[in-house]
Amino acid sequence: MAEGMTQTGSGDGRRQRDVRLDFFRGICLFIIFIAHVFGNPWGNFIPARFGLSDAADIFVFCSGMASAVAFASVFVKRGFFLGTARIAFRVWQVYWAHISVFLVCAAIMLAFDRWLAAGDENVRRLMMDPFFDERAGQALLGFLTLTYVPPFFDILPMYLVILVMVPVVMGIERLAGPMAAMAVVVGTWLIASFGLLDMSREPWGPATWYFNPFSWQLVFFTGFAFMRGWLPAPKPDRRLIGAAIAYALVTLPLEWEPALNAVPAFRDVRVALWPLIDKSHVGLLRYIHFLALAYLSFVAVGEGGRHLKGPIVRLVCKVGQQSLAIFLMGLVLSFSGSVVLDLMGRNYLTVPLVNLGGMGLLVVTAYVVAWFKSVPWKAARPVTASAKSGVGSGPDARSAGPRAMPAE
Repeated sequence: MAEGMTQTGSGDGRRQRDVRLDFFRGICLFIIFIAHVFGNPWGNFIPARFGLSDAADIFVFCSGMASAVAFASVFVKRGFFLGTARIAFRVWQVYWAHISVFLVCAAIMLAFDRWLAAGDENVRRLMMDPFFDERAGQALLGFLTLTYVPPFFDILPMYLVILVMVPVVMGIERLAGPMAAMAVVVGTWLIASFGLLDMSREPWGPATWYFNPFSWQLVFFTGFAFMRGWLPAPKPDRRLIGAAIAYALVTLPLEWEPALNAVPAFRDVRVALWPLIDKSHVGLLRYIHFLALAYLSFVAVGEGGRHLKGPIVRLVCKVGQQSLAIFLMGLVLSFSGSVVLDLMGRNYLTVPLVNLGGMGLLVVTAYVVAWFKSVPWKAARPVTASAKSGVGSGPDARSAGPRAMPAE
């Protein structure tokens, strides 16, 4: 998967984005939006209903690949200190994004409850009630220190912890090589699989983080390793394709509701295999299922993503390019859409309206964010005579011009 996935240089010194990375991140963001709308009939058709892995695996895997592009190169080219500083800056950004989106969603749900005179129904639905009862002090301090991680707002905290691990992994790679770095990644995942690295989700109870970051870092650093070239990319092979398809079909009854209802034995098997398919700790069978689907997707889109063409693909890619902003907006829209469906009812008119309307707003958001990131108010630097003639066209000269932002 690493082969051809890196963002290569162009003639003007800018990085060229890989359509596959942006496309699959965009798809994930749409799925995550749909999945977070409560009582959404469209949620019956997301990947989680048909297999052991789901959009979360894809999103974290792609985030690992994007991080290899955005951050690993800083470690290599500018040194360990500046690489760590780059990670620290991203952690700072994501931390405040986490704080902000929670406060915005809490305010929206509180406003809905007061407008509809619904008591605290919507606040409780998102399990935000600790902020409005006698636990408010504990909740506030815990939220700011990540010792209280409310459900539905646990993906960004997971990502924060994994980002902190990037300098550690890069440091091990520098000292002992990439295989030693991957051994630490796998070893951490194994230890976490036994519940030895669980993190408390709330100060007043025994609940732990739903997305255990020490487990999910395996998915993240798998993408990271493929992009860095630490792991070899599998070639299209009929036998491997057949094995991946067979595995996806064999494990389908363990998550597909019609099969579980028709054959009670499937539920018994699912319970017996739970440690191997557990989402919180990325069970082994779940991890293999994701790798199988990732390989099939890699083969399906063709070398260099040559099959990914057309206006729909461009829209999806635009969404994938602005992953953090779209993820935040997706949470706001999905929770708001849930209340709208409660008010209007769920029927053949309202359900498509909320889903398609929300997805349309995500696309608009992506284009607006991209426009702001282009710094349109900053005048373009005039091309000098030496630049036209190619004088001073080495790496230093290229770095002086505008650059495409790396995928983050």
